[in-house]
Amino acid sequence: MSTEDIVVSSSTVCANCGKEGANNVCAKCKSVRYCNAVCKKVHKKKHKKDCEEFIRLATEKHNEELKIAAELHDEKLFKQPPPAEDCPICFQRLPFLHTGSRYYLCCGKTVCSGCRYAPQYDNQGNEVEKKCPFCRSPHPESDEEIVERTIKRVELDDPIAIHNRGNYYFLRQYGFPQDYTKALELWHRAADLGLSAAYGRIGYAYDHGQGVEVDKEKAEHYYELAAMAGDVLARFVLGIMEGRACNYDRALKHWMIAVKGGNVQSLDAIKHLYSDGGATKEDYMKALQSYQTYLSEITSSQRDKAAAFSSVEYRYY
Repeated sequence: MSTEDIVVSSSTVCANCGKEGANNVCAKCKSVRYCNAVCKKVHKKKHKKDCEEFIRLATEKHNEELKIAAELHDEKLFKQPPPAEDCPICFQRLPFLHTGSRYYLCCGKTVCSGCRYAPQYDNQGNEVEKKCPFCRSPHPESDEEIVERTIKRVELDDPIAIHNRGNYYFLRQYGFPQDYTKALELWHRAADLGLSAAYGRIGYAYDHGQGVEVDKEKAEHYYELAAMAGDVLARFVLGIMEGRACNYDRALKHWMIAVKGGNVQSLDAIKHLYSDGGATKEDYMKALQSYQTYLSEITSSQRDKAAAFSSVEYRYY
C-alpha cells in the first residue's frame, strides 16, 4: 500500500509545538501535522517509531480489506449460476450450443431444435407449411423484413435483438454500416438487460482488440460478469486464463461449473489437467457425471430426430 492511500489527519494541531493551524503533513504516515519544516525536523526523531507503526497498522488493515473483498468476489464468481431457460414449447432445458435452438424475431422466443423441426398441423390434422413454432408467424422473406423485425424487438428492449443488432453493425450485415462503437454500445445495453452472452462478447472484443484496444483486465472483468450471469463459454475462457497463470485450482473450479452447463471444452480441459497431475481422478469422474447429467436434461426423442435431420448443422450437444 502506498502512503497516498492513508487518509490525512483532520487535526490541525502541530505535533511538535501544539499550535493550531498546522498544515504541513508528515509525508509518510500523513497522521500528524506541523506548523512548518522546522517543527517537522525537530519532531522527526520522536515521531519516527510512531510513523512506522502507523504505516504498518494501516497497511495491515488495507490488506485485510483487500482480502475480504477478494473473498466476497470469489464467492459470487464461483457460485453455480441458474441453469439455462427451458424451451417455451416442450419445457425441457435448452441446449447450450446455439445450434440446438433458434431465436425468433416475431415473438422474441428461443425454441429448441426439436420443437423447431417438429411437424406442424392445422385444426384438421393436416401438416402445413412451417411457421414460427411458438406464435405461428410466417418466417421473414427478406433481409429488409429481418431488419424491420429486429428494430421492433429492439424498441421493446429485447436483449437478444439488441445484441444481434450490435452484431449487424460489427459484421456489416443486412445493410448496416460497420460501426464498432455502435456495436459496443448495443452490447452494453443488452448486457445491462441481463444477457450474459453480451458481457462475453464485450470481453472477447477487449481480449482480442476487436474494435477497441486490447485490454486484458477489462476482458477478464467482462468475462467474469458473463460467467456469473450463466455464460459457460466465458467461464471456459476464465479457466484457460487461470490455467495459463498456473492457478490450477481456480481453473478447475471454472471448468467444473462450465461442464454442468454443457461445455464439453471444459470437460476436455479437466481431462488434460488430470493427465498433467493438476486434477484428481475424482475431479475428472465428477466432471464426467456432471456432463452426463446435462445430456440427460436436454435429450429427447424429438431433439434426436432434429439432430439426425442434419447432424452437422443442428447437433445440440
